[in-house]
Amino acid sequence: MNQNDINILEEKYNTDFNTALNIYENSYSHEYLINLLKSGTVAEKQAAAIKLETLNNFEEAKIFISNLTGCDGKIREAVSFRLPEFLEKNPQFFTDYTDIFLDAIIDINGNICRNTIKALEYLKNNTDFTNEFTNKLINKTLNIIEPIKSFDIQEGKYKINKEVFKLYWYLETITEFCQFIPSDKLFQILNETKNIQDYTIREKTAKILSKIDNIEKLLNIKEELKKDSNYYVRRI
Repeated sequence: MNQNDINILEEKYNTDFNTALNIYENSYSHEYLINLLKSGTVAEKQAAAIKLETLNNFEEAKIFISNLTGCDGKIREAVSFRLPEFLEKNPQFFTDYTDIFLDAIIDINGNICRNTIKALEYLKNNTDFTNEFTNKLINKTLNIIEPIKSFDIQEGKYKINKEVFKLYWYLETITEFCQFIPSDKLFQILNETKNIQDYTIREKTAKILSKIDNIEKLLNIKEELKKDSNYYVRRI
């Protein structure tokens, strides 16, 4: 990177910083902040997501959550940070966005994954949502397991790490929604993930099993993992 490129980046950083600071320090109408979320710059959307106090209707919720995926990471993280708060207040505004949530829980930024899973807690009482969400979650998890089984985890290649990262967060989400997943599907998933080389996947498998009682075929997997070579797996 030459000096000219550095100067351009510094200028952009300063512009973005001043834009965000202006939004943070001044009082803007709710409508203005929603419009920034709809069509602002990266800095404007990021600041608007943090500054916004409420979402008043389905349309505003749609504008807000459309910035949870498919845009700059600064925007995605800001939106995910506020997501639990807005979902707690008005969960009914967010029941149609299973696909967005499923993308957000495997974001490259782990903070976005955590924030999204935390927010989903407030949709557990909606049966239609949990049915659709868990069915899609099951399918995505099963689809990614098969290719991972053939990976040599020790190679540490980017593609391997990326796919394992996704499976890790799918399993973390299953931990929170396991009560809504049929036992045969849980068995199908965990019977595979218990053998995956990456210990973090086996640890997540153990974490799910620690929340389940009295399902014999799952308890057999639990007993098997208690003999795992990794301490963090066998401590369940």
